[in-house]
Amino acid sequence: MPDLLFELFSEEIPARMQAKAADDLRRMVTDKLVAEGLVYEGAKAFATPRRLALTVHGLPGRQPDLKEERKGPKVGAPDAAVQGFLKATGLKSLDEAKIQKDPKKGDFYIALIEKPGRPAIDVIAEILPVIVRTFPWPKQMRWGAGSATRGALTWVRPLHSIIATFGLETEDPDVVKFDVGGIEAGQVTRGHRFMAPAEFSVRRFEDYVAKLEAAKVVLDPQRRRDIILADAKQLAFAQGYELVEDEALLEEVAGLVEWPVALMGSFDQDFLSIPGEVIRATIRNNQKCFVVRDPKTGKLAPKFILVSNIEATDGGKAIVAGNERVIRARLSDAKFFYETDLKTKLEARLPKFENIVFHEKLGTQAERIARIERLAAEIAPLVGADVEKTKRAARLAKADLLTEVVGEFPEVQGLMGKYYALAQGEDASVAAAIEDHYKPQGPNDRVPNDPVAIAVALADKIDILTGFWAIDEKPTGSKDPFALRRAALGAIRLIADNGIRLPLLATFAKAAKPHDGKDLLSFFADRLKVQLREQGARHDLVDAVFALGGQDDLLMVVRRVEALGKFLDTDDGKNLLAGTKRASNILAIEEKKDKRNFTGAPEASLYKLDEEKNLAAAIEQVKAEAGTAVAKEDFAGAMGALAKLRPVVDAFFDKVKVNDDDKAVRENRLKLLNEIREATRAVADFSKIQD
Repeated sequence: MPDLLFELFSEEIPARMQAKAADDLRRMVTDKLVAEGLVYEGAKAFATPRRLALTVHGLPGRQPDLKEERKGPKVGAPDAAVQGFLKATGLKSLDEAKIQKDPKKGDFYIALIEKPGRPAIDVIAEILPVIVRTFPWPKQMRWGAGSATRGALTWVRPLHSIIATFGLETEDPDVVKFDVGGIEAGQVTRGHRFMAPAEFSVRRFEDYVAKLEAAKVVLDPQRRRDIILADAKQLAFAQGYELVEDEALLEEVAGLVEWPVALMGSFDQDFLSIPGEVIRATIRNNQKCFVVRDPKTGKLAPKFILVSNIEATDGGKAIVAGNERVIRARLSDAKFFYETDLKTKLEARLPKFENIVFHEKLGTQAERIARIERLAAEIAPLVGADVEKTKRAARLAKADLLTEVVGEFPEVQGLMGKYYALAQGEDASVAAAIEDHYKPQGPNDRVPNDPVAIAVALADKIDILTGFWAIDEKPTGSKDPFALRRAALGAIRLIADNGIRLPLLATFAKAAKPHDGKDLLSFFADRLKVQLREQGARHDLVDAVFALGGQDDLLMVVRRVEALGKFLDTDDGKNLLAGTKRASNILAIEEKKDKRNFTGAPEASLYKLDEEKNLAAAIEQVKAEAGTAVAKEDFAGAMGALAKLRPVVDAFFDKVKVNDDDKAVRENRLKLLNEIREATRAVADFSKIQD
């Protein structure tokens, strides 16, 4: 079966856009192929700094023939309707139509349309120009003499050539004939900008990849990443160091080069007096280089690894020297910033926050810091933190935002605050809390475990949540400009990972801004569902626990959910859930019919059958046992108590007719069903659990 090769060769494509562009190209082409009946066996897209490429293999040579029945007007319809039908279907007259009999609605015309499939190459020639012109680049440009003309081609950077070939593996492929903005599709491309700039012709994908490799271009981004990582590690190892791996930087650098060459440079030993994170940020941000460390001490070494896009004739000496000059200048700046910052105490910076607005409705940054300090002091005893250390850490936590280093490298905020705090003699817990109060910022981020850090981190997150709830600036849909979902998830992880008992509603109430605590608790419940779902738990179990009301102790919610999940995995749990749902469904029907609720204790004197008596006795026992277990926070024990209901509930439904002819007996039995529902509510609202 034929294959398609498609390449769009241009000027530099920004590294940050390449992965999405490759995915967009694959999706857009294959979606249109399938829509035209051209199903395929596989497709893969690639990106380099100067090209997007796609291979689609296992395509048919032509579209399938289509047969379609199209319904027309009723027999005897006005001439205008008939003429419209004939024109739309391509029929010459009604003699070419069939009549479909319909005794109820009347007979109507049917057109049988046969559409022969076209050669796939002709269909592809129509598809590809549309994709080029409608490609979803976030930013596009016009270029050249025709850029001012109406309908001029736009692309992320000037587009130079297009490859489009189609054909069988065993034969020379055909060029897919089309033109976009004056660029004709062909089978010619170019290699590396400097090492192999000449044009060369290709036939199909395997030939294309091999010739690109010979022309110093590695097409596959993953292979470029692998080469960079392996060569950088080997280069560091050969000098007795180890690479400090950086996945985001690796991804970016792989998008900057077509032929990666790893080289090692060095910088002055004196710069190691700067914190390692600042050295790394300086070298990473300015030169896109990796740092290395001494495996024995774990500290940075005065070396770096750069990735060149060329095999230089001098072995890379000039390239390394150029990078060393730039890095030396940048590290000199960083060292000056760091040493300047050390001359001013953190606390001395705080007055400046009085002139910095945090949010127009929430006041200045100084007011926010004061709120965090008060709330952290309230939380401290609940998490076992020293109150005075907590207040001190909260007061200084944001101070490094006004330092020179953080101004230059925002990603080291908090961390630099820790370094400056230690340098001025602050307690180690205070310094650690300054660094960690932003954490965790994502699902893979570290969760602080020092009590002072926990208190300040919780106060920071709860203050921002209660503040924006107070001014009704809540996340909507995909919009969350103040990262409130992340703040709530961070608070949840702090609580759950550290086993903290924190009554949220009471804590919300201690925040400075009045707000709807129950609404905010509901937001936490939704975030908790996300968190537990990522850990494999069922979100409906979270609903079942929160539905009991007053469940604002997240640690207890998590433990209930865990115990409930394990219980429902057992036969007793599954059958009790089925029985409870059956009881709830019957009650719902009868309560609607009678327009009343069947609450209150059943009358023992009205029990006629042993199954009623056994169920009533079991409910009394289970209520007591489950209640005692829940009070002790023994949720597994509570589930074990509920399991005792399973056989008597099964027996009740097997032998007892709920809607007895005797009105009093019927009402009593419905009250007994309500007792089943109430007994299970000791641990969760079973009506919220999905079957």
